Amino acid sequence: MRKSGERADGGAETAGGARARRPGRPPRGADGAPPTRERILTEATALFARGGPQGVSMRDVAARVGIDVSSVHHHFATKTALYDACFARVHEREQRALAPLVDRLAAAVATGDRGEVAAAMHHLADGFVDFLQEHPHTTFLWLRRWLEPTRDSALDAAYALPIYERVERVLLGAAAGGTLLEPTPHVTVRSLVWAAHGHITALAAAERDPVAAARERYEFRAYAHRFLDRMYPASGAQGAGGR
Repeated sequence: MRKSGERADGGAETAGGARARRPGRPPRGADGAPPTRERILTEATALFARGGPQGVSMRDVAARVGIDVSSVHHHFATKTALYDACFARVHEREQRALAPLVDRLAAAVATGDRGEVAAAMHHLADGFVDFLQEHPHTTFLWLRRWLEPTRDSALDAAYALPIYERVERVLLGAAAGGTLLEPTPHVTVRSLVWAAHGHITALAAAERDPVAAARERYEFRAYAHRFLDRMYPASGAQGAGGR
């Protein structure tokens, strides 16, 4: 026979019959507020982007969110798990933004039309730049990770290489079909990725100078298009290292 105020499943009840919160269980967000897990990921991503995994503690994350550290541990047992989840969240958003653009490039390659391929490449480059400009923490999260090339390298395999390699396969297919010349697609893809991340750091440095920031946005996009046009000329002239 259970005592008054207890439920059959072991949880205590308040005088009004509502189930009381067990110790350590994180509170629900107020109406309209993001769930606690999402708030943790948002703030942890910003902290990791600024200080890297060694410069951030679980208590730092809890303080930033405004909850106790046990609530953070309720959602993420370890800092490593939280760090991984931040990359997974960024990757998911990046995939949603870029996968349709890679699909468009693959479809253009299938037509064999160099003009369509060039246009699709411009759209993909623009989409990547747009994504990074809207989510600049992505750049700084990855730059912190790459400062130690051999540490946490599994993050690259899980959250960076899949989309890089998909673009590389499309470029290899285009080269095999004679649409373009591309002997080293992995170098080309990474060159543009690193250039785009450098662009985001330049924007961060110019955050107090709107004129400089506007110039950086315009000139980098023009550079990316020019790079692609020189690498893969629609006219059929040799690119990608051709003489």
